[in-house]
Amino acid sequence: MAVALYARVSTTRQAENDLSIPDQLKQIREWCGANGYAVAQEYVEPGASATDDKRPVFQQMIREATLNPSPFEAVIVHSQSRFFRNSIDFGLYERKLNQAGVRLISITQPTSDDSSGDMVRKIFSVFDEFQSKETSKHTARSMLENARQGFFNGAHPPFGYRAVETEVTGNRGRKKKRLAIDETEAEIVRRIFKLYIHGHQGNPLGMKAIATLLNQQGVSMRGRPWRTQKLQDLLSDSLYMGEYYYNQFDSKKQKPKPQDEWIKISVDPIVDEPTFARARRAREERAPGRVSPRLVSSPILLSGLLICAECGSGMSLMTGKSGQYRYYKCTNQRDKGKDRCSTPNVPMEKLDDLVLTRLANHICKPDRVKSMLTDLQKLRKQANAQSNQHLEALKKQITTNDLKTANLYQAIEEGLPWDHSTQDRMHKLKAERENLLIEISSIRRNQSIPSTTINQKQIDGFCQALKARLLDKSSGFGKGYLKLLVDEVRIDGKHAIMQGSYENIAYAVGSSKEAGEEVPTFMRQWRPGDDSNVRPVP
Repeated sequence: MAVALYARVSTTRQAENDLSIPDQLKQIREWCGANGYAVAQEYVEPGASATDDKRPVFQQMIREATLNPSPFEAVIVHSQSRFFRNSIDFGLYERKLNQAGVRLISITQPTSDDSSGDMVRKIFSVFDEFQSKETSKHTARSMLENARQGFFNGAHPPFGYRAVETEVTGNRGRKKKRLAIDETEAEIVRRIFKLYIHGHQGNPLGMKAIATLLNQQGVSMRGRPWRTQKLQDLLSDSLYMGEYYYNQFDSKKQKPKPQDEWIKISVDPIVDEPTFARARRAREERAPGRVSPRLVSSPILLSGLLICAECGSGMSLMTGKSGQYRYYKCTNQRDKGKDRCSTPNVPMEKLDDLVLTRLANHICKPDRVKSMLTDLQKLRKQANAQSNQHLEALKKQITTNDLKTANLYQAIEEGLPWDHSTQDRMHKLKAERENLLIEISSIRRNQSIPSTTINQKQIDGFCQALKARLLDKSSGFGKGYLKLLVDEVRIDGKHAIMQGSYENIAYAVGSSKEAGEEVPTFMRQWRPGDDSNVRPVP
């Protein structure tokens, strides 16, 4: 009788180390030889779970087994668990083979072909499923504890990092691993953040443009080309500022887990927190729901900034007479007619010049900038006072946590059983304390950062240089600095109201020495009042 062999292991690591497959094949071949069976085909599945049918080799075997006529009369496995660890699917696929005239035979769990044999196979299958679920539960618990201790679970570290063995040994004798920075890949990560925040050669870049640039320059992601989605994941992953979270996603249900189930692991950061925050704000500014992606890299000066005060819609560039006339028009009016909005069209060139000259000659005058920086210092003092209050509240939570931990230890000493419930409670208290300490450390670190001292000479130099760059249309920096300093330009009848950020003015002044090569990032809210920065629109 011609038969097929099927051998499988659950993990890639087992397959790579030849822990099971060679032994399975050896025993099955010897059994077939002893029983007079001729091996027609061998199917080997390395690194695939038997809890579902998402196994390409398994599916190939089923397809070939159900051909008419079938190339073999039986499928031989070492044990039923190699075929399936799900009792329902086991029955369905066994029935499919039987309908094709192909038997399923286990060399270590022989059964008869009558009704009693069928019952025994079902019992074996139920026990295999139970054992699989128990193993999965214990493995998950072990991996969660491994993460709580700061170790890395997984075979493939995130881009920018490598998994380094420690001196700590796990349950199976393998060294536990931690994430460490891979300097070669880390430089690429830093460059991606820099390109996204500052652009390239004076031009802003979106994720697609960054991927294109890196691929053209031969900079790969571990041998694979960069894709927009990978850049999106990289720029939004808090791992790169030193906060790595484990247990975020439920792979079986294919949905995120509640945040209180995440486990935070501290790793060495590749970029600092301000850089990560600037990239996050840039993503929010460029979100498709807020501004069209094509406007991010558009050469049009005010693209993505203009807002119609009457209806709140954006304003986009329109042309007339084959491009001879160019003007900004309310998109609501453009799409739905003048009965929806009466804001008049604004000539593009006039408004562009008006915004740039007003920003250069009025907003960024030395005395006005100095006044903004003075107000900013007052706001920062208020923020520090609030953070001190928050710091005191966190310290009280630490004290409460320590008291609960001490009470739990006392209860254990007095006879409370050290079961899973007690262990979980202890782990939660420990994780809560670590999170509180991290938050306290972050507040203290921010408070310890000295305020940048900006003198009058630096303010004068910044204003002079900024004026030249804003008004030089050939420099390529006009739009970059406008996006830095201005959050929006709201068109209200014959007035244009600009809104921006005190913090951003301070950052721009502090970065003025190196601003000739790149445009700093932006923050928000420097407009002191709704009636300021008003300018009639011709």
